[in-house]
Amino acid sequence: MSAARYDVLGIGNAIVDVIARAEEDFLLAQGMRKGGMMLIDEARAHAIYDAMGPAIETSGGSAANTIVGLASLGARSAFIGKIKDDLLGRAYSHDIRAAGVNFATKPAIDGPSTGRCYVLVTPDGERTMNTYLGAAQDLHPGDIDAEAIAASAVVYLEGYLWDPKNAKEAFLKAAKIAHDAGRKVALTLSDAFCVDRWRDEFLQLMRSRTVDLIFANEAELHSLYQSSDFDAAIAALRADIEVAVVTRSEKGCLVVGPDDIEAVPAFPVDRVVDTTGAGDLFAAGFLCGLARGADDRTCGRLGALAAAEVIQHIGARPEASLKDLARENGLLD
Repeated sequence: MSAARYDVLGIGNAIVDVIARAEEDFLLAQGMRKGGMMLIDEARAHAIYDAMGPAIETSGGSAANTIVGLASLGARSAFIGKIKDDLLGRAYSHDIRAAGVNFATKPAIDGPSTGRCYVLVTPDGERTMNTYLGAAQDLHPGDIDAEAIAASAVVYLEGYLWDPKNAKEAFLKAAKIAHDAGRKVALTLSDAFCVDRWRDEFLQLMRSRTVDLIFANEAELHSLYQSSDFDAAIAALRADIEVAVVTRSEKGCLVVGPDDIEAVPAFPVDRVVDTTGAGDLFAAGFLCGLARGADDRTCGRLGALAAAEVIQHIGARPEASLKDLARENGLLD
């Protein structure tokens, strides 16, 4: 197996995040499920934008946030995602490349506009997302750069990408190329409602070893196994996947392997401002450690550190250098 050109290559929805503070009454008035992600059409997107308060706009998408986090940690990272050649799409491309990520997916010339996600952050830091996929859902197998996939130590796939049919086929193509090249494939389950939609297919991806590693939070784990018993769900998970990481907010995470379970504590935070991107940045830290051959505990600590940084400010991208923070905490050389 040749040396990897990239530590991690992510494949996901290329979406501009539009983030605003909101009271819970706003969510109720808009018929939103607090803490969840809802897919919306373009008309609904315009209606939410008109109703919401002042917002911050940044290039986003779950896997893209993870890949930017990896770049902040000093990892060599790349991203595949579909945008349109429009104003938002051009801003997206500039933003992600400026963060140090290789992004070479050709934009769509026609069809739906660049996707965006309206993120409403309530005073408790919880985020509620309304996503117009737009051009992102037009990712198809032809957009998969086989050479880049084969040259990546880990290929990281976003569960949200399982909704559009063409993107699903692109996802499977990438996983096969990665495995044929002797690389690892990781999947984030993304959202409990996403798991509700695709539970059987996600389990099949795990059991068929199409993916080698999954990331899930507690809600996603319970949804996956339709069980409120945490220990029983963990036992089922161990039988279905080689390695899994279950994040538990302030309780830290569990790294579930074939031989043992490693409990890793969360990093302390002064104040939770916005949980947007917490899971994405956790995955960034963990994958950075994995690509460098670190042990489970160090991988988990890197994930916890990255998640702690991002929840202490608005937005899903790090504001401080994660590489510097990791060095200060003895987690990177």
